[in-house]
Amino acid sequence: MESFDINSLITDLALILVLGAVATIIFKMLKQPVVLGYIVAGFIASPHFAFFPSVATEANIEFWAQIGIIVLLFSLGLEFSFKKLLNVGGSAVITALIIVTGMMGLGFVVGKLLGFPAIDAIFLGGMISMSSTTIIIKALSDLGMRQRRFVPMIFAVLIVEDLFAVVMMVILSSVAVNQTVQGDQMLSSILKLSFFLIQWFVIGIYLLPTLFKRFRKIISDEMMLIISMGLCFSMAVFAVKSDFSMALGAFVMGSILAGTAEAERIERIVGPIKDLFGAVFFISVGMMVNPQVIADNAGTIALLSVVVIVGMIIFGTFGMLATGQPLKLAVQSGFTLTQIGEFSFIIASLGMSLKVLEPSIYPIIVAVSVITTFTTPFFIKSADGVYNMLERVLPSKWTRLLNGYSESASQNEMSEARQIWNRVIKRYIIRTVLYTVVIIAITFLSNTYLDPIFDSIFNPRWSNFVGAGVTLLAISPFLYGILSPAVRNRERNMLVEQSGNVSYVPIVVMWVTSLVITQSLIMSVLYSYEAFSSQVSILVSMAIIALIALVFAPLLRERIKRVEQRFIGNVNVRENRRTGRDNTLVSDLHLAYMTVGHDCPFIGERLKNADLRGKYGINLVNIQRGGRLYPVPTGEMRIFPGDVLGVIGNDEQIQRMLPLVEASSLAEAPSSTDNVRLTHFTISEQSPIIGKPLKKARLREDYEALLVAVEREQEYLTPQLDLVFQPGDILWIVGEPKRLKPLHS
Repeated sequence: MESFDINSLITDLALILVLGAVATIIFKMLKQPVVLGYIVAGFIASPHFAFFPSVATEANIEFWAQIGIIVLLFSLGLEFSFKKLLNVGGSAVITALIIVTGMMGLGFVVGKLLGFPAIDAIFLGGMISMSSTTIIIKALSDLGMRQRRFVPMIFAVLIVEDLFAVVMMVILSSVAVNQTVQGDQMLSSILKLSFFLIQWFVIGIYLLPTLFKRFRKIISDEMMLIISMGLCFSMAVFAVKSDFSMALGAFVMGSILAGTAEAERIERIVGPIKDLFGAVFFISVGMMVNPQVIADNAGTIALLSVVVIVGMIIFGTFGMLATGQPLKLAVQSGFTLTQIGEFSFIIASLGMSLKVLEPSIYPIIVAVSVITTFTTPFFIKSADGVYNMLERVLPSKWTRLLNGYSESASQNEMSEARQIWNRVIKRYIIRTVLYTVVIIAITFLSNTYLDPIFDSIFNPRWSNFVGAGVTLLAISPFLYGILSPAVRNRERNMLVEQSGNVSYVPIVVMWVTSLVITQSLIMSVLYSYEAFSSQVSILVSMAIIALIALVFAPLLRERIKRVEQRFIGNVNVRENRRTGRDNTLVSDLHLAYMTVGHDCPFIGERLKNADLRGKYGINLVNIQRGGRLYPVPTGEMRIFPGDVLGVIGNDEQIQRMLPLVEASSLAEAPSSTDNVRLTHFTISEQSPIIGKPLKKARLREDYEALLVAVEREQEYLTPQLDLVFQPGDILWIVGEPKRLKPLHS
């Protein structure tokens, strides 16, 4: 067994972390994103920089970098719950498809112009078609732009791109080996990926929120860290065993945990680990920079860098516009996607392992990745300026056309009857797919683990009967779930009210489809255990369907109802916690937790002045601020953005309170959050805002600040647009103190 040199591992880690710390301090002082400092630190620690001690073993850094990718993708998953993925999926898929196909075609053309062989040009197109999730996450975090309006759409596109990458690698492997695309292999890969995702989302959403809720009182932060990271790496292992990447498995587990009530807590606990290993990953990218390769291929690298940047801007912006997004969001998105990263390296490694890619292309792609990584923060920051220029330059007719298309695309102008049918069909498809995946998973587990046990107890004939019977018994509630009526009585009555009658064609089509799927699933179980011949299996499956639908329907209906209630409750656990629906105290009173937004009308006020009980009928029982909980707050406490309020009220009171408390224009908030905090100061007669109303003071535009409250003669005034600033006013304001200095110096 090969010995493991722990000394070199620790020495290398110490060297790159010290260099990373120094570089980030310097880049912070220069007001540049720290990700650039990590890349510079990696270059200094690499063997290519002869004026400084280098790492002893580059494989050690690769080891830490792989952990960094896993933790970064896990952290990204924590921000993208399964429910959120479904909500943004359509636009994200179309946008990602436009970007990937457009960039692959552009990369192939450029590759051929550079004289690359056809197979190299195809791989080049694949390598430049994927934006870097990790680089974008880090750049947006460093720039303080994670809460901007366009960011959720960008994250959704990146995740879809990562899923496309899995399919692309199968296609590229087929092209490399067979010089053609094998459709059956590609379809098999897509189905396998879909099955993997659905299977683990269903299992995770059904089990994890329930377990966290049951053991919440005894799970400390230390235990939660161990549990969450254990789940992360376990899912990464399962993904590898299923022939997917560790990064995909980590993202899946993060998305599952994002749907639990502990998501914010897990994200806070995992944060330092993400920062540590994320830094190591970007340092490892910097270590791949080879000045000699850059010098020898400077023209090619420069051309590919321009192709990546310009292509991503064009296809990213067009993709967003095509899905009905407004011009500003489309431009911001396109300018954020201007880089390539980890998947480019993976695709390049695949081509080299298949011996179809020229080894010289790998360092070129690394150099392009480093260059585009350096430029990414600058393009992100320049997006607003480019949009403002376009708004001035473009004819007003074009602007109105784009905005009109965006508004019409976002409006769902359908009749109520059609909306009902859309809801019914969507629910039917989701239920059928989920139950089918669960049935296939149970059948697989039964064949894999129970079959050997039955073989050891019974003779072969009886073993097959027992195995088939146990499996059918286990999947019977889900078979009933597929067979159950697609249209509910309430929906049928609403359809009758809307159109006078109900069209039974869709109902019959769905029922026949359910019947075919159910019989196929039952017969697959019978075939897998070889319990009956083909002809007998058909009759037996029909008899089982009759028993499920006619005899055991009441029992199975109750079982599947409990399963669905738990699953739906777990999917909506964060929403229910926010509205208090899962936390009923007495009668119709609920305990709800809502986060204070930046435009909440009573920010900065003392609780006794806000009079929440008198105005809204609710009782404030606690305030969570950061990691500290204030139970039964006094009337002297003030409410600030980011506070989590625990309130008691009925449904009507809580629903009326929620939009007020959570009101926030943070989507268009200032982009810089370096040293941003809540502060207060007195303005003098020389202040540039004296005598100006709030609407003309330009606090957001010129100072990147948010006014919370104005203290005047020991009275706290809620900011209003017509509020005029006077000498001696004390401003309670959120911003960077250095930027606010002109207001009071």
